[in-house]
Amino acid sequence: MFDVDPWTLLTIVALGAITVITRGFFFLSSKPWTLPHWAQRGLQYAPIAALSAVVVPEIVMTQGQLITTWQDARLFAAAAGGLWFFWRRGVLGTIVAGMAVYLPLHVGLGW
Repeated sequence: MFDVDPWTLLTIVALGAITVITRGFFFLSSKPWTLPHWAQRGLQYAPIAALSAVVVPEIVMTQGQLITTWQDARLFAAAAGGLWFFWRRGVLGTIVAGMAVYLPLHVGLGW
């Protein structure tokens, strides 16, 4: 019925085995695992780094190229959101402030 290439089948089985081993690795020991202090400290910055890696390119790039004009609504929206966050420290207000700047510039002026 299905003609499966042996290499494809081997790859699927190997990736499945690696997934089971790596996810089950922490259950093999009966004593609790602790990370070194330097690793725990580094993991505190992981969410910030991941968010920056996703958000910053969306703000400063269009179709894989850096934007070349200041007339881009995303720049002003990001600045407004950043200012709101540093002023009030609220996530919802940051989103509302950014969108309140972005929508009129994008829809109204076509930026």
